[in-house]
Amino acid sequence: MSFKIHKKDKFTVVKTSVDKLDTTVAPSLKTELVLLNSDGVQNIIIDLSATRYCDSSGLSAILVANRLCKNAGGALVITGLQEPVRNLISISQLDSILNIADTLEDSIELLKEKVGGEAE
Repeated sequence: MSFKIHKKDKFTVVKTSVDKLDTTVAPSLKTELVLLNSDGVQNIIIDLSATRYCDSSGLSAILVANRLCKNAGGALVITGLQEPVRNLISISQLDSILNIADTLEDSIELLKEKVGGEAE
């Protein structure tokens, strides 16, 4: 499996375990994110700390998750960005659209701010 899913009370963490988030992995990630959304998950944290490379299909999966969370009244937070992935998001000007945090703890705090109340 290319990622691990940890469900909490108010949010779900999706942690990638691949070096490259590209066309071989992104479709299954997108599918999993859609399934989580259909199960009622509103708040998702995607931990990309294991991922050093991301292409347009990976960005597409992230943007799908962002839209699904917003449409459900929740929020998406991306964390653990390595420099090449952070640069791609910045070049794509998605850093102004996506919620980005440095650590998982920061992500939880950011979710609390975005959705109000307790995120844990």
